[in-house]
Amino acid sequence: MTGIFKQKNPANLLFLLLGGILLKLPMFTEPKQPVARDADGILYRGILHVLEPAGKAMPLFFPILCFAFLFIQAIVLTRFINNQRMMTKPSYLPGMAYLLLTSLMPEWNVFSAPLLINSILLFILSNLFSIYNQPNAKGAIFNIGVALGLASFLLISSLTFIVWILLALAIMRPFRLNEWMICLLGITTPFYFYAIYTVMDGVWNWQEFVPHITLGMPSLKQSVWLAGSLSLILIPFLSGGYYVQENLRRMLINVRKGWSLLLLYLLAALLLPFVNTSETFENWIMAIVPMAAFHSCTYFYSNWRFYPTLLFWGTVAFVIAYQQVGPGW
Repeated sequence: MTGIFKQKNPANLLFLLLGGILLKLPMFTEPKQPVARDADGILYRGILHVLEPAGKAMPLFFPILCFAFLFIQAIVLTRFINNQRMMTKPSYLPGMAYLLLTSLMPEWNVFSAPLLINSILLFILSNLFSIYNQPNAKGAIFNIGVALGLASFLLISSLTFIVWILLALAIMRPFRLNEWMICLLGITTPFYFYAIYTVMDGVWNWQEFVPHITLGMPSLKQSVWLAGSLSLILIPFLSGGYYVQENLRRMLINVRKGWSLLLLYLLAALLLPFVNTSETFENWIMAIVPMAAFHSCTYFYSNWRFYPTLLFWGTVAFVIAYQQVGPGW
């Protein structure tokens, strides 16, 4: 199966779609309705309020919408990796890895604020890569800031990615204070327009504009299934990082910087669960985009053909066992 996705064949889109549906079948056989959490932002609550009647009328509405987001994100990630030549040959392995990884936790297959933020983060990643050697990148940098500002209205703890964006600017561009200020201005722009709206609506409350952020350790229930999921995430990631390092010398400078962006992206995403902690794994899905990129390198570069095949079918078997024998979705 990994050999099929290793080739850039338009028919692989169909295989990716069918494989994703089969892998995530419990989404459709046992549909779940999303529930707003205390940490969710006002924009996500508004979206949920608008879509809730459709979800009640058609129980499969939210599962279909969630799968559509996951599938589109897989395609966007694949196009980014291929267009920027992050690997020596184009393939559909990044999309395959993304759909495979998001099947390891049931919380990653529910319509949620972190799922929506993943789309925004993919937009930011693409724009950060595009500003390399761009003479006038102020417009793109402002758009990056606005995108993160909007993400904070979905989930306030996503402001943690400010660290990633500023470090990425330092890597991709010579230091220019005005560009950093433009980025910060973009982040505050959605707050500015929301403030205007609340004043005109007569419900002004300055406390709504102060980010409620707390730090702590996530309280997660330990289990054998959790250990299995984490192992299937970490082992291919570590081997993928090794293969990236092995091929780094043969990569162009902008591609090397691109892998640095993905690593910083991952580190920022791994910090997120410690901000406004919860007892679920929903927020951890924001680390899956860069994880999938490194996983795809394991499937692509491995000289031992049995290894990627074992990883793929081992992960598929674990997901099915989790659904049928384990805690289930």
